Amino acid sequence: MKIFISADLEGIAGVAGSGQLGENSHDIPRVRRLLTAEVNAAIEGAFRGGATEILVNDGHGNGANILADELDPRARLMIGFNQPLSQMGGIDASFDAVFFVGHHAMEGTTQGVYNHTFFGRLVNRITLNGRPAGEMGINGAIAGHFGVPVALAAGDDHAVAEALQFFPGIETVTTKRGLDRFVADSLAPAESRRLITAAAQIAVERAGALRPVSTPSPVTFDVEFKSTAATTFPLVFPSVARTGAKSVSVAGPDVATAFMMLNGVLLLGQAGLG
Repeated sequence: MKIFISADLEGIAGVAGSGQLGENSHDIPRVRRLLTAEVNAAIEGAFRGGATEILVNDGHGNGANILADELDPRARLMIGFNQPLSQMGGIDASFDAVFFVGHHAMEGTTQGVYNHTFFGRLVNRITLNGRPAGEMGINGAIAGHFGVPVALAAGDDHAVAEALQFFPGIETVTTKRGLDRFVADSLAPAESRRLITAAAQIAVERAGALRPVSTPSPVTFDVEFKSTAATTFPLVFPSVARTGAKSVSVAGPDVATAFMMLNGVLLLGQAGLG
């Protein structure tokens, strides 16, 4: 049983304040330890449930947040920012299930802690074949392209509700209750980890009954940016079309290919902001 863990940072217990996640924040060393501990909790539960191999993708920011020397040695770690599939870098058809640990709700989610979609200052909205989608919805579709189902999601209550809309029947852990973008009623980290371990075990045990997400082809991502400045650079790609003053559309034959193009569009859009 092979498990892929996509780890983000905003959804873990004990994190909400606006200054906690900056690279120069005095709190970032503690936050990285909290993240590593929640990932280890998921790893422990997965192995209790019968997992034999685990790959963790460090999917936050620069992709170098998990403390490698404190990671459960039974797991491997994907590190680094420049991955064509971003938070799903390393996924392939050999995996049996995907876990989302520390993830957050999509941009514009009322009271969702750190709500955003990939690039916070860049993206206002992304739709996948016309359906609004955040990072988990898009990442789950990528996993589905390889025939791998999502089995677990852990994050604030808004992230959990979003995950259940895309992946009904999965195991979930609510690490905190979002009260505002930078305010949360959080579990104690130790309690969050206990619940993640228990849910991860069940998720592995039940993974065989889950179906991967199926996304009809061809696939179109529509992106609405927060600034007109973001729309120009992405037009270097022939498959990208401007659809409005702040929006572009990108298409591909399948969700993985279309996402790799979307990833390039977002990087170029970010560059356009200066």
